[in-house]
Amino acid sequence: MNNPEAREVDVVVIGAGQAGLSSAYHLRRAGYQPGTGFVVLDHAPRAGGAWQFRWPSLTYGKVHGMHALPGMELTGADGARPSSEVIGEYFAAYERAFDLRVHRPVDVTEVREGDGGRLLVRASGGDWAARAVINATGTWDRPFWPRYPGQETFRGRQLHTANYPGPQEFAGQRVLVVGGGASGTQHLMEIAEVAAGTTWVTRRPPVFREGPFDEQAGREAVALVEERVRQGLPPRSVVSVTGLPLTDAVRRARANGVLDRLPMFDRITPTGVAWDDGDARGQAPRSVDVDVIVWATGFRPVIDHLAPLKLRESGGGIRVEGTRAVRDARVHLVGYGPSASTIGANRAGRMAVRDIRELLTREPTTAAATAVTAATAVTAVAATA
Repeated sequence: MNNPEAREVDVVVIGAGQAGLSSAYHLRRAGYQPGTGFVVLDHAPRAGGAWQFRWPSLTYGKVHGMHALPGMELTGADGARPSSEVIGEYFAAYERAFDLRVHRPVDVTEVREGDGGRLLVRASGGDWAARAVINATGTWDRPFWPRYPGQETFRGRQLHTANYPGPQEFAGQRVLVVGGGASGTQHLMEIAEVAAGTTWVTRRPPVFREGPFDEQAGREAVALVEERVRQGLPPRSVVSVTGLPLTDAVRRARANGVLDRLPMFDRITPTGVAWDDGDARGQAPRSVDVDVIVWATGFRPVIDHLAPLKLRESGGGIRVEGTRAVRDARVHLVGYGPSASTIGANRAGRMAVRDIRELLTREPTTAAATAVTAATAVTAVAATA
């Protein structure tokens, strides 16, 4: 299936967050020119990736592990300013400095097989016929909302981290925060300063990390996430295996009881949440009345537009070697699984461009044949398993 009006380009980069800009930078360095060698498509209204949507109280000084994009440091930033402003301005300056010519706002609806071994990228504003695709769409546009019995009966307010407005809107209210990651603890600590009361629930007991997070610990954490991706399972976040840094603010919150955690509730009631385990101890079931439920339950990879290529494995994820989709050598996922961190995205962008350059320097028919052979091999293995 093809569109004769589709513009031809060597590489389409989908997404202009850390992963997409890193990939575009390395494409530039490898000699690909914007417009003919590569194009960057971004659905956001302005530069900044997912950072532009972060809540105002997440100042740059509170950001953990923000690594500079390749080739240009972020210097002199005011730690008291919102991270959305600081990083948004930095990304915009980066795009200008390296002349990346990001197209926005552009929505990519699907990527499918085109003609002549090319991939057809269908997008608002026109289609593209690409020899390779770097998918750098991240997770921000796919917030994960768990489902619990009674959820539709709750008479208060429910919102997700993706729509978190900052703490002031919760002044004087009773707030339940769900989730044991970095966002959940940050929400909880700042809401506790203004709320009438807070409750924290998580699926697993949170793990707080003492001491520095050195390079060896980082490699071990990434390796755990990478193994899931190799198996074709949905990736877990890197922070899920690193634990939470035990900062001074976290120590104070623990001492004050703000981070006293309860296990996940069993159901949601019109006025709050309830647990059904009380009777086993000879007690009445526990319940907590709240005005607001904040779901800090994370995000899932934005990859539905790749569905026509049938890249998913039976486990639900896309099996990736390095950054290359095992089922199609023309597709690379940057910012997916082990590279879903700022430093990981930088390295993955370089790796993806290196592999794509090697693929595209072969005969055009070879690139298409490689993709078909890979898909055939995977199908054959699955059929005999």
